[in-house]
Amino acid sequence: MSSLSTTRLPRVVASPPLEPIIAKTSVAPRYSVSRRLFAWLGTFLGVTLPIAGLVMAIVLSVVWGFSWINVGLCLGMYLLTMTGITVGFHRLFTHRSFQTSRPVEFVLGVLGSMTFQGPLLDWVGRHRLHHQHSDGDGDPHSPHPHEDGLRGLLRGFWHAHIGWAFAPMPDGLDRYAGDLRRSRMLRLVNDLFPLWAILGLLIPAGLGWAFLGWQGAITGFVWGGLVRILLGHHVTWCVNSVCHLWGRKPYASGDESRNNALIGLLALGEGWHNNHHAFPSSARHGLRWWQVDFSYGVICLLHWCGLAWRVRLPSAHELRMRGEAPAAAPVAE
Repeated sequence: MSSLSTTRLPRVVASPPLEPIIAKTSVAPRYSVSRRLFAWLGTFLGVTLPIAGLVMAIVLSVVWGFSWINVGLCLGMYLLTMTGITVGFHRLFTHRSFQTSRPVEFVLGVLGSMTFQGPLLDWVGRHRLHHQHSDGDGDPHSPHPHEDGLRGLLRGFWHAHIGWAFAPMPDGLDRYAGDLRRSRMLRLVNDLFPLWAILGLLIPAGLGWAFLGWQGAITGFVWGGLVRILLGHHVTWCVNSVCHLWGRKPYASGDESRNNALIGLLALGEGWHNNHHAFPSSARHGLRWWQVDFSYGVICLLHWCGLAWRVRLPSAHELRMRGEAPAAAPVAE
């Protein structure tokens, strides 16, 4: 893949520059009761409704019978929308690990919005904040530091997995995505988040109706919509929680990020999290041949079609500087 590398990575995160808008302090910000209630209620519904969808999917499978079409809708929508998160929201918009055309940016932004993980600019701003303060004061979803013992470990896991989302978004977070806000198209993608989210439910319902009639519309909505959202949420949250607690650290990243093979597979390559934190601007997270990275495969396909360029990868020298270099480095010196 050395032909894809056109830009060498800096040794620290530098693209794009992040503005330190939240001071490194252990004092938690104070929010109004109404703002905290709104954040709590929104997260509660976002967590419980997909779980209700899973229960409904099981019940309908018993009553109406099991269909592989519903499984296909769930997996197909999962791959499409999670690609919007991993390739679009994360590697393209947050870290600028490659460049692409405006139509591709639009499609990836819409697909990522269908995951119900929040508008584009908020997602990018929060993730850049996470990298700036990774596992330290100011990190919005770190499991560290936690108390000693099992109770402390579980509290840290809960906070990193979903507990952080029950608190309001930090003030001024959109300034972390100022480079994206300058694009009228990306502002439109961001502002129309409710529309894209609803379409993420209606599309599988429409496909289900086309294959199985009105029952298929209901099961498509449940399987391709609610169950798919449930899977996407928890797999993404596992990157925040599991991948900062359990796994290997082959590279010096300055935090507690870990490589976790199971999450690497389920999260389409995002689970090679220590690799990512060591080389944040790299388009490739699975740096060894056996580290499956579906999202990087998508970027390679875009590059092959002439739709992606300036794909950023670490050099063999940079890999050696931060730790053990893979036997087959992704970029030649």
